Amino acid sequence: MRRGIALLTVGALSVLGLTACGGGGNDAEAPAPEEGAEAPAESTGQTLTVWVDANREAAFKTAAQAYTDATGNDVELVVKDNEQMRTEFSTQVPTGQGPDIAFGANDWIGEFVNNGLISPVELGDKAGDFSEGSVAAFTFDGQVYGVPYAVENLAIIRNADLVDSTPATFDEMIEMGKAAGVEYPFVIQVGEEGDPYTMYPFQSSFTGPVFEQNEDGSYTSNLAIGGAEGEAFAQWLQEQGQAGTISTSITYDIALDSFKNGQAPYILGGPWMLADFEGMNIAVDPIPSAGPNQGVPFLGVQGGFISAKSQNALMANDFLVNYVGDEAVQDELYKVGKRLPALTASADKAASDPLMAGFQAASEGGFPMPNIPEMGAVWTFWGKTEAQILNGDDPVATWNKMIDDIQAELDK
Repeated sequence: MRRGIALLTVGALSVLGLTACGGGGNDAEAPAPEEGAEAPAESTGQTLTVWVDANREAAFKTAAQAYTDATGNDVELVVKDNEQMRTEFSTQVPTGQGPDIAFGANDWIGEFVNNGLISPVELGDKAGDFSEGSVAAFTFDGQVYGVPYAVENLAIIRNADLVDSTPATFDEMIEMGKAAGVEYPFVIQVGEEGDPYTMYPFQSSFTGPVFEQNEDGSYTSNLAIGGAEGEAFAQWLQEQGQAGTISTSITYDIALDSFKNGQAPYILGGPWMLADFEGMNIAVDPIPSAGPNQGVPFLGVQGGFISAKSQNALMANDFLVNYVGDEAVQDELYKVGKRLPALTASADKAASDPLMAGFQAASEGGFPMPNIPEMGAVWTFWGKTEAQILNGDDPVATWNKMIDDIQAELDK
């Protein structure tokens, strides 16, 4: 399961709004910087230390080699687990240790900025080469704090051998799933602790965004999932628990295996699942609505941050903007990660795959995951509450207690 995105308007986040803006070249040669972008760093004999995850190390090697060939400066790639990376970055940077650059999710930004851990980046005219939403996702308090490389979101993945479409509403989908004559009409990961990230597309059709938004799309610290809309979602959730259509007994692995083995015609999932379904006849569709509004997922963006303590900030900015932002590198990152590239030229090529086009379509109107620090107070209460309601607790009382508990945490 992936989590991450930022403060921006819903319209800006629509990945369907991507248009070709021209990227780098189609090979791994070091590109010339865009006019108006930060000037490339000259060779200083220094080494950039860059933290990456294991899956994408090979793609970042392409950027590192191109950068070294062009500038003479070395790049040391250090492999870190994502959560390990976030924790160690937070503890090492204040002491002057850690990397020059770390790659991670944009919803780390609020915490990193408030703790003085990262510096703004200068995209210059290169900003126009990325999707508007991906740049906005790395924007906090009016400044850009990272260079994006991938966008991801949930969608309905459909077994096209069992069902020929995904209808517009949840109830219709369940009916079609039952008509398929297999064990489950639909599967979604929940688990005993709940999974509000995965459940959110259904909740959003009742409540909308998690926090209230300003006119420019940025988030306030005021919760927006309470009131009558939140109670209506909670009551819907109880109905699904009673009907057995959504269950805490379904974990990620159970949901994945059930769909893979033909026991369910529909699964709510992300592009990270596609490798497990290789060889199956599948399609990717928008998420049907459970409530009165269109159900939409969170959108997440991955990218690179520059340490506020880096002694090589100009080099780091150059590497991120002109090399990680190069078309050949973004193409490679797509090949290994199967997430839509943030660079529009690469995203247009990726969308020639019908499955990626399906994720694009499902992303339309998707809500940004707040990158404000207050979001950290929400997750645990949120997941446990959903699990409790699915298991029979009073929906309205339990949901309102969650709102009170979250607000108490926010008020500390």
